[in-house]
Amino acid sequence: MTVNLAATAGNPGINISVFVGVVAVTLFIVYRVSRRNTTAADYYAAGGSFTGIQNGFALSGDYLSAASFLGIAGAIAVYGYDGFLFSVGFLVAWLVPLLLVAERIRNIGRYTMGDVISFRMRQRPVRAAAANSTLVISFFYMLAQMAGAGGLVALLLDVHTVGGQALVIGVVGLIMIFYVLVGGMRGTTWVQIVKAALLLVCVALMSVFLLGKFGFSLSDLLGKAVSNNAIDSAVLEPGARYGKTDTSKLDFVSLSLALVLGTAALPHVLMRFYTVPNAQQARRSVVWAIWAMVLFYLSTLIIGYGASAMVGSDAIVKAPGGENSAAPLLAFEIGGATLLGIVSAVAFTTILAVVAGLTLTASASFAHDVYANVIKRGNPEPGSEVRVARLTAVVVGCLAVGGGILAIGQNVAFLVSLAFALAASANLPAILYTLFWRRFNTTGTLWSIYGGLSTCLVLITFSPVVSGSPTSIFSGVDFAWFPLSNPGLFSIPLSFALGIVGTIVGEKKGDSDTERRDEMAVRSVTGIGSD
Repeated sequence: MTVNLAATAGNPGINISVFVGVVAVTLFIVYRVSRRNTTAADYYAAGGSFTGIQNGFALSGDYLSAASFLGIAGAIAVYGYDGFLFSVGFLVAWLVPLLLVAERIRNIGRYTMGDVISFRMRQRPVRAAAANSTLVISFFYMLAQMAGAGGLVALLLDVHTVGGQALVIGVVGLIMIFYVLVGGMRGTTWVQIVKAALLLVCVALMSVFLLGKFGFSLSDLLGKAVSNNAIDSAVLEPGARYGKTDTSKLDFVSLSLALVLGTAALPHVLMRFYTVPNAQQARRSVVWAIWAMVLFYLSTLIIGYGASAMVGSDAIVKAPGGENSAAPLLAFEIGGATLLGIVSAVAFTTILAVVAGLTLTASASFAHDVYANVIKRGNPEPGSEVRVARLTAVVVGCLAVGGGILAIGQNVAFLVSLAFALAASANLPAILYTLFWRRFNTTGTLWSIYGGLSTCLVLITFSPVVSGSPTSIFSGVDFAWFPLSNPGLFSIPLSFALGIVGTIVGEKKGDSDTERRDEMAVRSVTGIGSD
């Protein structure tokens, strides 16, 4: 089965109308709730005013990004079983924050990850390190969202030029910056809640409607997917993307490690735990988020194979946006231009909301950790911290637009996996050692963060992601010497090892930082002193 690519954009008038309507509603929500952003606590953490259920949906909204909706559905549609491995990794990853991180993070910190890992360390160097890793991770995550926005609107408006997609990415950046400047965490959270509800309803209805077309027989749907996929029956088996060679097998292990360990160290996820009043609500947030994501990722399996069955893998790959076009093309097949407009508007809102959350996290980390606690040594002028955060949001937004233009055409799920590798390499060892290892000190923290971050960046730079293959960001050159597309298999264990070695070196230097160990041990478990 083939799809007329000229017609897949549906009715541009309907698409634009739905887009404008959804954006207008979210902008109105941001404006209405922004009037209470008077303090840093309001701007960064919404004053801790959200319940566990509300924050759970906001967490799922923050997490279910363009990578999940567009990238995973496309990966399943083209590669089948191997594409679904992204869903498994993204979902299983939530066990780490649920069991190890959520409550303790809420008890120890106030606004950012830097609050936690600097609690019993030397404040200035550790906060600077935390801010640097946060900015880099947020930037990589935003690349994926911006690339997804370009591909999505390219499909809807039948825009094939890089210049046209770049213009779209610029508009997304402007709207996202407005969200952050005006709404802060409170406005961003409500946008995430609305977006999560829309996304869950959308994928659930698409799944039910799609199964209905095949008489609610999953076997019939899979059979049609096999007959309409370029790799035939291999779409139902492992190995279509990973497993053909020893290198691809290692790449899969590396990807899995990054996905499972990265979630608990993503700065924008960690920051959400401060929007609830106590640790119990933080844990409750994670439970609600997990159930929302179970529904979503099961639906991606049906949507992905459904896209293969009804659209065809060849048509998906050739469409503007490539693999990322699978879900919108499927929506057009089963519901025409109207459903395409609705699904695309939901995906567009997903991108806007996630990028706004990332921008807020990056700006908060710089303003709170670097400006207020490093430059001003904990004594910023009243109101200046929020002003710096807003200025940083503008700078970060502009950088994200530029990076998103470079990443046009990449699978957004894969790009996000690089951000997960960076988070797991730079942040996770420092977080876990800080929470559970009493001997861990400032030197160990700095070695772990900077060592993991720099190693991961170097391996990504010299991997096939950047150069050396037709799908690379710079496809015309080849300076790749690292064979794996995801560096997590090497950078994550190295970061854990550097934390241990740095701690031993720090002890020899007298860098013990023992004054607040006992306070942190009690506070992380009981919450005493956290409010």
